[in-house]
Amino acid sequence: MTQKASAFDHELSIEQAHVDRVYAQLEHATASARRSATAGRSIYTSDRGTWMREEDGTAMFERDAFAFQAAKRLAVLDAEHEGLVFGRLDLADGDLRYIGRIGVRDEEYEPLVIDWRARAAEPFYRATPSSPMDVTRRRVLRCRNERVIGIEDDLLDATEAGDLVIIGEGALMASLQRARGRHMRDIVATIQAEQDEAIRAEAQGVTIISGGPGTGKTVVALHRAAYLLYSNRRRFERGGILVVGPSALFMNYIERVLPSLGEDSVTLRAIGGVASDVLGLAAERNDDAAAAIIKGSMRMAPLLQRLVNLPLIDPGPDGVRLRVTVKGEVLGLDAPALDRLRTEVLARHKVNRGRAAAEQALLAALLPQVPEEIDLEREQIEELITSSAQWRMFVNAWWPALAPTEVLRRLDDPAIVRQVAVGLLSTDEQVALIDSFTAGTWSVADMALLDELAALLGPEPVDDDDEPVLFIEGGRAVPELITTADRLSRAREDDPDAPGHDEFAHLLIDEAQDITPMQWRMLRRRGGHASWTIVGDPAQSSWPDLAESERAIAELVGHASSRTYRLSVNYRSPAEVFALAAQVVRRSFPGADLPEAVRSTGVHPQLLGAEPGAFLAMVAEQTAGLLDELAGTVGVIAPPSRVDAVRAALQPLAQDRLVVVTPLEAKGLEYDGVLVAAPDDVVAESPGGARVLYVALTRPTQRLVTVDPIQAGAGWRESLTSPATG
Repeated sequence: MTQKASAFDHELSIEQAHVDRVYAQLEHATASARRSATAGRSIYTSDRGTWMREEDGTAMFERDAFAFQAAKRLAVLDAEHEGLVFGRLDLADGDLRYIGRIGVRDEEYEPLVIDWRARAAEPFYRATPSSPMDVTRRRVLRCRNERVIGIEDDLLDATEAGDLVIIGEGALMASLQRARGRHMRDIVATIQAEQDEAIRAEAQGVTIISGGPGTGKTVVALHRAAYLLYSNRRRFERGGILVVGPSALFMNYIERVLPSLGEDSVTLRAIGGVASDVLGLAAERNDDAAAAIIKGSMRMAPLLQRLVNLPLIDPGPDGVRLRVTVKGEVLGLDAPALDRLRTEVLARHKVNRGRAAAEQALLAALLPQVPEEIDLEREQIEELITSSAQWRMFVNAWWPALAPTEVLRRLDDPAIVRQVAVGLLSTDEQVALIDSFTAGTWSVADMALLDELAALLGPEPVDDDDEPVLFIEGGRAVPELITTADRLSRAREDDPDAPGHDEFAHLLIDEAQDITPMQWRMLRRRGGHASWTIVGDPAQSSWPDLAESERAIAELVGHASSRTYRLSVNYRSPAEVFALAAQVVRRSFPGADLPEAVRSTGVHPQLLGAEPGAFLAMVAEQTAGLLDELAGTVGVIAPPSRVDAVRAALQPLAQDRLVVVTPLEAKGLEYDGVLVAAPDDVVAESPGGARVLYVALTRPTQRLVTVDPIQAGAGWRESLTSPATG
């Protein structure tokens, strides 16, 4: 055995001994928690079930609360069985600190493991050779279950090193080489100093985290959510943290990160499901580029207001009119008078809360028309009017209780759109809007419009038999991603005095550059008094009007305190891949924030072309090659118009490591290898154009291949400074 191997084995045995001690203590704590839960269930149990003393009721409440806390602790302990201890600090004064996902103390209440979010753990992430923070050696432990299988050391202060053994070549670079799976891993063991600064930023106001592809914005933001819960648990666990991402696929990808950090009280929703609390539905289908731009624009706010003010009643050839008979006398109101009354009522009431006021306004306008010869009391006349069939039919048609979906569906009528879109949308835009409602299912953009309508209309009567919230994904309904916060919120719904969970204490918005102005309005309704973390990169935006988005964010921030953190290092993309992607984005977005790619694989992207008839065959051939060459996942990114054909062509290759997605579905995801099919179509079919192609090109951690149909040319490559290969 070599001296180097002997030193490694010796250090490994030292770390294994400590990890064994931690897990032994963990088993003891778990057994204690189980005993507490059992004791909680047994307190005040009685064989007399016919009566209960008042003090028994109080005791039962305490019992349930006690059992709940014990069970919650159990869930954390069970979740953190894997990789609990991941770091060690050797301090200049000789002390040791082990860092882990949750804190663990021994019987004397001395720390065996320090929670990664605690102040005492900050040097693990912040210390550098130029500023060692009293740390001599930083060690990262890689564990599989309860076994330590790897060690990576950083010597931070050589003057204090003494006889310390230094092993490995850097934990961060080692972790970057690992194959990707279908779920995001946490980076708690390899957080870098600039990332840690953003994670631990103060909670108040608005925190903006910016940076180019691969800088770790998403995972940093998730670690920030865990840190906020740790540092101010009462506020954020009670008020709730809402994490919003671009798609259900993305939310599935990140769903394990927070539980792995010891937190399960955060609600995760895709942007198409943010309004599910109000609407009872969500969507994953994206509109085409033209419709998406219209529906996301602030112009839709006044358009929807006009739509709400427009009665559902068919005006007929003579316009909308009310006619009722009292003792043979005809009383009536014509369209201008009715419009005036409707406007007056809506100025004071939402539609679904204004029916009574509307009826009173109609009666007040009709009563002066009653001839003096009709010698009846006012109440008698009102009874004659409101009991007539003409009155009931008119009011039910003129002022019904409205659902947001019922109102928005009216925009498939060209005549309606012409009335409400005048001065707001061009003729072509009106056609695109009308056509977008022919798909038969709601789109992601529709959810913000429906939420706007829900705010304008007011709540509908609650049906106790409401169906559970569903995601409409690919034409099929699947259950929503529900977390502890959702479950606790819904458990309180039977209590009319309980605050709803529509508003959260903190909102974390990922891929914020894609949030449309109408979606920002939707989000603000869930965080009127919240603090915010906003994560994004304008260069990757699929929303074309960046100025409009900036105004929406500026309006959100207002006079609140704010701070911005820029992440500058691209850990995901090999330098060869990112150099290509950077050339593409600079053409359409010269001011792009381009991070530094710190890895090089020596393998340049393959830029291939195929005859139209051989296009799908080449996509399949190249995808098979990536699967053979790489150990992790392979993502095939195809434009919406081609994605079904590409999926069919790759069906023989179907396996757990292969994913076929559209460019928008690829937002925030990463794969070991990526094939981008028909890049020019990716540009043409997205509102963001070349910026969305930039997203697609920056998804791989190892290999990139593009395949162009030759007859379509390869316009996206025209300005590249290096020749295409293949």
